[in-house]
Amino acid sequence: MNRTTVALLAALEALIVVAIGLAICLVPLTVMWAFQYHLGADWFAFWRAGADVWLVGHGVNLTVTLNAQTAASLGLNAAIAPFQVTIAALGFAVLTAGMGMRTGSRAAETPFPFVGAGVSVATFLVLASLVTFSAASLPVQPSSWQGVVLPPFVYALGIAGGFAAAANRGDGAPLAGGPGRLATWSDRIPRSVRDAAPVALRAGSASAALVISVSAVVLAVLIVGNYGAVIGLYEQLQTGVLGGAALTVAQLAFLPNVVIWLASWMIGPGFAIGAGSSVSPLGTELGPIPGVPLFGVIPAGGFSAGLVAVVVPLVCGFVATTLIRSRATVLRESSGAGALVLTAVAIGVVAGVELGLLAWWSSGALGPGRLHEAGPNPWLVGAIAAAEVALAAAIGLLTAGRMRR
Repeated sequence: MNRTTVALLAALEALIVVAIGLAICLVPLTVMWAFQYHLGADWFAFWRAGADVWLVGHGVNLTVTLNAQTAASLGLNAAIAPFQVTIAALGFAVLTAGMGMRTGSRAAETPFPFVGAGVSVATFLVLASLVTFSAASLPVQPSSWQGVVLPPFVYALGIAGGFAAAANRGDGAPLAGGPGRLATWSDRIPRSVRDAAPVALRAGSASAALVISVSAVVLAVLIVGNYGAVIGLYEQLQTGVLGGAALTVAQLAFLPNVVIWLASWMIGPGFAIGAGSSVSPLGTELGPIPGVPLFGVIPAGGFSAGLVAVVVPLVCGFVATTLIRSRATVLRESSGAGALVLTAVAIGVVAGVELGLLAWWSSGALGPGRLHEAGPNPWLVGAIAAAEVALAAAIGLLTAGRMRR
């Protein structure tokens, strides 16, 4: 496979990724345009709406300006002044990053991995720019620079993950300089750091992944358990079949945000849905919230589990750490118990940083007025998660070392 073929295939794959993401938004809107509006409305208005949703899904801010009549009809009197929507519907970002991993894995198997990766990202950037500038309208203006930068950045993160996965499998092409240069560079790092860093990275990432996984399972249980409340909110909105389908797609895109919010609740700080509101293990204080059916899983009186849920991050940190017993034993024999404690702190820091970043990415402004604040506090989530996971990791590492002895 020559360089030109690799570049062309990479560009095609980037085009397909963008097309799939946009199609998820546009298909229900186009069906609505055809059957509900009988092809009489301007289709480009639906295109702009779909493009805006796709951009928001990658973290692009939208500035919304409604006239007084529209704001009054929607019951949003506070929306007369321009407001921003800064919350990312992370389902689209997860999809783009996941398909980017596939692109990266394929590029890593070619003789020109960086050509494939570079062309993919460049093509994605061009397409994202076209989408951004075509989506601009009088009522809704996406941030130009974010629309150009953020979607390709998410895609590039996925490609980097694909490269890492290929390297871990041993499928990737060798990098410039070869393993000899890498070994020479790594020899300059103290042995204790070289031994501890992979343990901290793997155990910390595994702890964060376990917390998110448990949160996803709990959310699924809550949706099933509160099915009646969710359906009741659908019926109150009276969106019809097509509108309900579009609303469901939007909620699926928002589902990863709610998973992260629930993880923040289990960690301790909880989350907010509007300024002055709080949903945490210590209690729930909710004011008026949007009538989104997905929010029907949040009981007005709070979750009954309460502080018991805070055990989840501790258990996840302990389990993730005990899975690396052999490495923990090497650390204990080479550097002693002190190195294990420092490694546990590093594990907590890795987990805290990752969960804090997820909390930051999942929060933002949902709309005007009190809705300018929604989601968890990333600093609190990161700090408390780091402390909880570090404590559990210290117990897990010390226990693993003793059990091996």
